[in-house]
Amino acid sequence: MRTHVMTYKLLPLVWLWPALLPGQTNADLKQVLERLDRLERQNQLLLEEVRALRAQVGATRAPAPAEETLAIQARRTEELAQVKVEAANRFPLRVTGMALFNARWNSAGASYGGAYSESPVTAPVSGYATAGATLRQSIIGLEFQGPRTVWGGKVRGSLNMDFYAGSGSSLDSVFRLRTGSLEVDWKDRSILVGQEKPIIAPRDPSSLAQVGVSPLTGAGNLWLWQPQVRFEQRLALGEQTGLRAQVGVYQTSEASAALPASYQSSLESARPALQGRFELWHGFGGGRRIEIAPGFHTSSTHVAQTSVPSSLFSLDWFANPWTRLEFTGAFFSGQNLANLGTGLRQGFTILGRGSAIPVHARGGWAQAALSATPRLTFHFFTGQHDDRNADLRPGGIAKNQAYGANFFYRLAPNVLAGLEASQTRTTYLGSGNRLNRHYDVALAYLF
Repeated sequence: MRTHVMTYKLLPLVWLWPALLPGQTNADLKQVLERLDRLERQNQLLLEEVRALRAQVGATRAPAPAEETLAIQARRTEELAQVKVEAANRFPLRVTGMALFNARWNSAGASYGGAYSESPVTAPVSGYATAGATLRQSIIGLEFQGPRTVWGGKVRGSLNMDFYAGSGSSLDSVFRLRTGSLEVDWKDRSILVGQEKPIIAPRDPSSLAQVGVSPLTGAGNLWLWQPQVRFEQRLALGEQTGLRAQVGVYQTSEASAALPASYQSSLESARPALQGRFELWHGFGGGRRIEIAPGFHTSSTHVAQTSVPSSLFSLDWFANPWTRLEFTGAFFSGQNLANLGTGLRQGFTILGRGSAIPVHARGGWAQAALSATPRLTFHFFTGQHDDRNADLRPGGIAKNQAYGANFFYRLAPNVLAGLEASQTRTTYLGSGNRLNRHYDVALAYLF
């Protein structure tokens, strides 16, 4: 800018030089003077513009301390971006999870011991009240986003673990894999491999009391996390309507089935199952939405030198007719379902001469959630698993029901307090009904 100004200041001398040469007329001198006047006016205007520009730059420039602060913040941001957890190949990792403290009381003890001792899924035939506290339901998770791959697909994955394995003692809390997946996601389809809930049962009731074992296990919630491969196709049926179709292969867990010890060695511990789910959704605007999804499962159990069929029809839903009110639930009907994590372990019954029959069952669960305030949310839930009595041996569980309520209060953006009261009612063939009441106080720090 200064170079231009100096150039303009020298221009009058350049124009004056011809006027100083001999032989110039008065008319020529007059023209030269007029040119000089115009150039002076132009120079003055240019100088005024330069001063105005400098004033604007000075007004918008931050003071020195503010500039230093911004520079420090920028350096800190760069440091955080570099110091954050990274994979060896520079994929960014995000650490998530929940530090969860629970204090509990059960009126009738545990159902199966071990992990179920803290959150009984059935009421025992006999027992005594138990109480305690734990941090074993705390969760640690990792999430990552990878680069784009072939055909524009994007890679992402997750891994979630807790401390809920072991005998149940606070001194014997073993790190346990809950869920994990690796997914390639395109615009309207995706492929997932990993360990997740069954395709037919993606939803869960809300609870801070039952995290190590999903809420309403054994009372309508088929939740068992197992290895699987699934393909998903998404179709738009309008601006506010769509279809989400999923199909995949799920690995069942046959070892959870209860059977005589003499037949235990004949049981194949895992089997492939074909599952599918087809979710139709519609949005109403204002955050309101409805989802309904039928599904199916089919597989077989190999035990006692025979094959026992396993099949199921399912239906799950979600609806929030009002932004503060939500309804969620699921229903199923089928046979030989212990391999999906019912908690009752009654998938089939061994008869005389080594034959086996599937146990027919039906059940489901439902929940209503009410957001009273931005900080306070209430949940009311109930569920049931009903096995056909004719397929069971004496002493088997004919029906298992659970119901309860809880509330979450947000003490801070990442701190939750919860209080839950629930009741489990179990009907045994030949022994009648048994009741267990469960109370839990929880404090969770989300990170």
